[in-house]
Amino acid sequence: MLSNNHRKEEATMDRGDKARTRDYIGQYLDVSGSRLSDYQAQRLVDFIENYDKYRGQSFTKKRSTPGWGSDGRYERTEIIIDTFTDAVGIQRETLHRYDDGQEDRYAENITTARGILDWLDAHR
Repeated sequence: MLSNNHRKEEATMDRGDKARTRDYIGQYLDVSGSRLSDYQAQRLVDFIENYDKYRGQSFTKKRSTPGWGSDGRYERTEIIIDTFTDAVGIQRETLHRYDDGQEDRYAENITTARGILDWLDAHR
């Protein structure tokens, strides 16, 4: 955890604070290539420090969309299951189910700072 002198309530951090905050986040998430605003960095610190509230929880999103193919109209159902893992991160499982019985499955781990921020923004 960052001590209070590493967390500033002001809108900006000095270079030293930014470096310490980035190093702290980097202990849990991949920050390589990520440019983070002070607000985004603080959001990630809060997320990491409160990760026990997320650990083990799953969120499911389901949607169906029509489409057209060589055989005519079809229906595709997409199911996305995001599960917060034991280590800081999200395991995403995506299932595409077509009305002809075909299924496609994909799995990915979201462990980048940008990926977590995108997830948090999408689930406000």
